[in-house]
Amino acid sequence: MSLLREAERCIANQGSHATLNALITTLQHLGPWLERVRDADTRRTQGTSKSAVDGRLIAIKDNICTRDLPTTCASNALDKFTSPFNATAVQQLEEAGAIVAGKSNLDEFGMGSHSINSRFGPVRSLRRNRDGESLSAGGSSGGSAVAVATAQCYAALGTDTGGSVRLPAAYTGTVGFKPSYGLISRWGVVAYANSLDTVGIIGKDVSSVREVFGVVNRPDSRDPTSLSSFTRSRIDSHLRSPALAARATSPLKIGVPLEYNISELSPSVLRAWSRSLAYMRRQGHTIHPVSLPTTTLALSAYYVLAPAEASSNLAKYDGVRYGTRSEGPNSATFPSGYLYASTRGVGFGSEVKRRILLGAFSLSADAMDNYFIQAQRVRRLVQHDFDAVFRAHQPIASGQPETNTNPEKDAVDVLICPTAPSSPPRISSLMDHNPRASPLDAYMNDVFTVPASLAGLPAISVPVTVESTIDSRDADLAGIQVIGQYGDDSLVLKVAELLDGRHL
Repeated sequence: MSLLREAERCIANQGSHATLNALITTLQHLGPWLERVRDADTRRTQGTSKSAVDGRLIAIKDNICTRDLPTTCASNALDKFTSPFNATAVQQLEEAGAIVAGKSNLDEFGMGSHSINSRFGPVRSLRRNRDGESLSAGGSSGGSAVAVATAQCYAALGTDTGGSVRLPAAYTGTVGFKPSYGLISRWGVVAYANSLDTVGIIGKDVSSVREVFGVVNRPDSRDPTSLSSFTRSRIDSHLRSPALAARATSPLKIGVPLEYNISELSPSVLRAWSRSLAYMRRQGHTIHPVSLPTTTLALSAYYVLAPAEASSNLAKYDGVRYGTRSEGPNSATFPSGYLYASTRGVGFGSEVKRRILLGAFSLSADAMDNYFIQAQRVRRLVQHDFDAVFRAHQPIASGQPETNTNPEKDAVDVLICPTAPSSPPRISSLMDHNPRASPLDAYMNDVFTVPASLAGLPAISVPVTVESTIDSRDADLAGIQVIGQYGDDSLVLKVAELLDGRHL
């Protein structure tokens, strides 16, 4: 298919799927954009394409700054804000010939697991349950995932703080990749939790994800958390060592985390997990149970650390320096009233306010030792658990030996586990008007994605379809997650390609 025809199909799908609410803003004045696609088509014919994504339409999550389209973070606090610059990842894509297809919907400031906490309304998935009810698209990058799933774009950028790329991918049947922390620049990404935020990629398959990753996997001096060229070379050198380079031709050792086999795991997800492992065994790879004991505490630690960083980051949205300023007595009377109390009350939604309050409490003098400091200790233990089971050692940690302290027979190359413990829930069961809806239920969806985020590891969710043992006409779609050692992103993508889209 020509690039022009592909772009026209994407634009047509944006119109026909508008009710899904995946894109907040779309391309305007299509003539200049289509002309850029025609130029890319010409370069493709001549064999002079700028990159693998030259002429492709890429959706951008609306907490990533774009110069030509507004950046709202799906919040009233950033109403009608247009950035004077592109985020580094967006700039890299445009220089590679890609075209911004629009800004995708999300949970406000990336805080949510179902893309329902948006001032533009919830994102709706095409997937329905047996009663025809709309299912969750996952969050917070649900708009990016639905846009890819419905071919409104070729691929999409999202952000993953605790699973916000992988969970939507699992719920929509797409591929969601969170690279190692620091590989993709965060400059121009509106911060939620700086030590966890990672720009991720959603695509229809691993190949398209790999193409986008090849463009944005670059150092950036403007981002202090971006890995330098020297550090990247150090990681590559470690992965080319004889012991690790042999993995390209020899069977892999696949780890199965015992702690992930929880009682809440639904039968369909458990079936997809077990059959995925059986498939890998048939391909000649070996399966090994491993223990990650501290990961059972990871979710609790995450919901201390992430809100704490969020409460600090969002303090700037006071209506004086940043964001919308509300009308009313509190917005102007000083010192008789609080200058920004009304502004923050109106600007932020309920979930954002909940997390700001959680973070402010955990950072308070009386609570810091019991919550924030303890959570940081848990984070270090989670990282240690992962380092103890991988054959490759953590390549940039200070004081690490050149080889893993684990005996060779016990170490594994990657881990394979579910992305989410269950199938996507009904949207109606998640909304505020439902008396049974609880924030804790939504937080539990991140139980399998948060550990890799705390450790900064590369992780990818791929769709796996499992035929029902009861009715051959029925099939369950689940997301299966592949996790690798820090910097081992290429191996994670390689294993994901083996599982991507399998009918097992």
